[in-house]
Amino acid sequence: MLLLDPRGNVLFAKNAEEEHAPASLVKLMTLYLAYEDLEAGRVEWEDLVTVTLRAARTPRYRMGLGAGETVPLGVLLEGVAIASANDAATAVAEYLAGDEESFVARMNAAAQEQGLTATRFANPHGLPDPAQRSTARDLAILTDHLLREHPAVRTLLGGKTFVYRGRVYSRRVPPFIEAGGVQAFKTGFTNEAGYNLAVATWLDGRRFLGIVLGAPTRGLSFLDAQRLLRYGLSQLGLEPPAQDHRPALPQRKRGNRFRITLPSPTRG
Repeated sequence: MLLLDPRGNVLFAKNAEEEHAPASLVKLMTLYLAYEDLEAGRVEWEDLVTVTLRAARTPRYRMGLGAGETVPLGVLLEGVAIASANDAATAVAEYLAGDEESFVARMNAAAQEQGLTATRFANPHGLPDPAQRSTARDLAILTDHLLREHPAVRTLLGGKTFVYRGRVYSRRVPPFIEAGGVQAFKTGFTNEAGYNLAVATWLDGRRFLGIVLGAPTRGLSFLDAQRLLRYGLSQLGLEPPAQDHRPALPQRKRGNRFRITLPSPTRG
């Protein structure tokens, strides 16, 4: 669990260096490389991508793409960011690098450039692989690079639904987050990882970024993140620590790995 202030300083950390399965937070690097290519002019949002059999057979969650189907790259990126679609992530990887293995090599090269010393990528979607590991600190650095270098991605990470060929794709979002300041986020889940979450909020042009790994439920991952963000805002005097608007955080019971208690907010 980690919270960064607008300057990238750590406001709160708990088990931030502990290795963990990143699940679909891997897709943050997939988006990073896609936007790198988009902004360099190597690909276009409207490019038509032919879905391979390998991409179509990628296990769920999926958009339900068919082998041989042509899909705009932009739609696939919506699928990656909003629907967390694994088939879309594979299709993007193959289109950008020729094959999944070459794309994973790009992912690991980018991780090295960003200083993600405890991170190793094995695929572009986050499905379980024993070789694929990261930490809250590394994922915070990755998310910071993504949002700072490619701010246009905020539109996708803040989106909740998109429509393609008459079908509405959406992600399950706890209803309480609207008042909690979460403006951009990426979820991830596998049985091994639990519920992972990367979130960001902006206030007065300043961004706060939080990472939660291993929550036992999706709702608790958002409660953890919401409380992190409110704590960070209050520490910098950007929001009064109003008790009636700050949700109580149930104690997490996942073995003995996590017992989270945030410091009481103080006002300077």
